[in-house]
Amino acid sequence: MIAAPPQIFDRKLARARLSKALSRGAPDFLMRRAAEDFADRLAAIRREFPRALDLATPTGDFAEVLASRGIAPLRAAPFLSEGAHLVIDEELPPFAPGVFDLVVSGLALQWVNDLPGVFAQVRRALAPDGLFLAAMPGGASLNELRAALTQAEVEACGGASPRVSPFVEVRDLGGLLQRAGFALPVTDRDAFTLRYDSMFSLCHDLRRMGAANALEARARKPLARATFLRAAQIYAERFSDPDGRVRASFEIVWLSGWAPHESQQKPLKPGTAQMRLADALKPGGMR
Repeated sequence: MIAAPPQIFDRKLARARLSKALSRGAPDFLMRRAAEDFADRLAAIRREFPRALDLATPTGDFAEVLASRGIAPLRAAPFLSEGAHLVIDEELPPFAPGVFDLVVSGLALQWVNDLPGVFAQVRRALAPDGLFLAAMPGGASLNELRAALTQAEVEACGGASPRVSPFVEVRDLGGLLQRAGFALPVTDRDAFTLRYDSMFSLCHDLRRMGAANALEARARKPLARATFLRAAQIYAERFSDPDGRVRASFEIVWLSGWAPHESQQKPLKPGTAQMRLADALKPGGMR
């Protein structure tokens, strides 16, 4: 009997918060940045994708990019939203094998509990030589906030509960794609820093985005006001610029993989290389 994946996130809560935030005009700077990058990445791929799926992207931004390329995706959203064709559980996408040539997902899969399982389901839904291209918040996101809250709570209580949700590390994604059966997996990262007047301004933005802590193991009791004020003080002391504004790190990790096909490049068999690695690494060894 296969063990169920650990329940890291309260997914019902995360979806409800995100849906409410979007209905109230949530800040969209992360999605806009991801969509612009997605457009550039898609433009570099000289392929036709007649059957495309937009998997759980909470807004229509990725679908609009696809439409600009003449691609009409099936948009499967995590909740009722304008432009969505159906509502799905992204951990259990209800699609038959081999029905899509392209599956994309924008800033949506960070809340799933079984990421390897989702990757396997996407791989199953792709036709041979189909492409999976997705963006997720990366592990370096909000490191400053995590550090400040942890230090303040340790000082006040002698220990800390998780206050900021963990994000996937880019170094882990390639292995997960291979494990799911993808060929030619590629991962990379877009790291950038935003500046805020204070930690309070950052937290306000996160709440408006529906990105508050949704961990199952989160503390149900709000952080004491004095501890929260101490966290803001620590944040300002450790992560501020000369003008007094504080820095907030964000990272968007990108992953892509292809459903295997005989036409794809394959690694050479052992012993068939025409140049020794040691020779290739010498100065002037490769031309």
